[in-house]
Formats: sequence, C-alpha cells, structure tokens
Amino acid sequence: MQDLFNSLGISDNLLNYVLMPLLIFVARIGDVSINTLRIMFMMNGKKNIVPILGFFEAMIWLLAIGQIFQNVNNPLSYIAYAGGFATGTYVGMTLDEKLALGRVLVRVITPQPLPELLEFMKEKNYRFTNVGGEGRFGKVNLLFTVMKREVLKEFIEKVKEVDEKAFYTIESVKRVSEEELNVMEDRVGFRSRFFSRART
Repeated sequence: MQDLFNSLGISDNLLNYVLMPLLIFVARIGDVSINTLRIMFMMNGKKNIVPILGFFEAMIWLLAIGQIFQNVNNPLSYIAYAGGFATGTYVGMTLDEKLALGRVLVRVITPQPLPELLEFMKEKNYRFTNVGGEGRFGKVNLLFTVMKREVLKEFIEKVKEVDEKAFYTIESVKRVSEEELNVMEDRVGFRSRFFSRART
C-alpha cells in the first residue's frame, strides 16, 4: 500500500503521520460499529445477516491490525486504533438506537392500578398482563408487556404521564412466540364472533 501512495506522489511523512493513522481510525470505526450491529442482530435471532456482518468485521479488523504492524514504530497508529475503537463503540450504539430493532419486556410497578394506561394499551393493541402483588410497603400493581423497541419511547412517555413516580424496568427479548400469540388472538376472535351470533 505504501508503494501505491508513493506512486501518487505522496510523501512518506504525510503517509505515515496523517494518512495511515486516518485509515486505521476509520477502519476501527467500521469494524467496531459492525460488531455492535452483529451482536444486536444475533440477540434478535437474525441468523441470515449475522455471518455476513461477521465476515466484513473480521476483514476490516485484519486490514487495520495489518497497518499497525507495518507502522509499529509510529505512536499515532496506536492512538488512531484506540480512538477508532472508542468512536466506533459510540457510532454502533447510536445506530442501535436509531434502528430500534427487536422487542423488549417492560415491567411497570405502581401502588395502584392505572386504568388510563390500560386503556391506552388496548387502543394501541399492546399485549399485556396486569396482576396484583405484595411489596415492601403493601399491595402493588404489576404490569407486564412485550413490545417493539420502536414504540418503547411513546409507551414510557405515557407511563410517566399517568404516574410520574411509576417504577419500570426494560429488558431485551431474544424471541417471542408469535405463533402462540396469534393462536390466542384467533381464539378470542372466534369466541367474540360465536357469542355475538348466539345473542342474535
């Protein structure tokens, strides 16, 4: 690669102290960002795209580490490598938030039931389970729901609107038994149609 740059009239100083560190920096951003996305897709069970991302991640990493070995006496290469890793981590997390892939499990715990929140969830067609429980200071209400990450922000805003002191936790969900949920919906739909016909 050095011969290629020299043939273009680029001096060794410019190559070693500017271009090479910059290439290493960009390569590290690329492979770390891809690594973050690969883990995200793997957690969501996307088997088809994970190997492709892994291939490009490994290829870019090898190119970056190869340039490090060729410029082992250049301290800027190490700074670029570490800086690219840090920046790539930030970029990967930002992409993860923007894509908002997959589903999350949300638990909401309040001192009393929140009928307004339940009505909101019914209007949005969210699946949920609402049960009573026992807390340190007495009775509490527990609400469980699994939803797409893309609608999580809207839901949390509604929770805070209804009860700003509500306690909630959020966890990533690897897989959801959609088929079972669809069967349950079909059964509910069948029962409602059956009873409506029976009344007529």
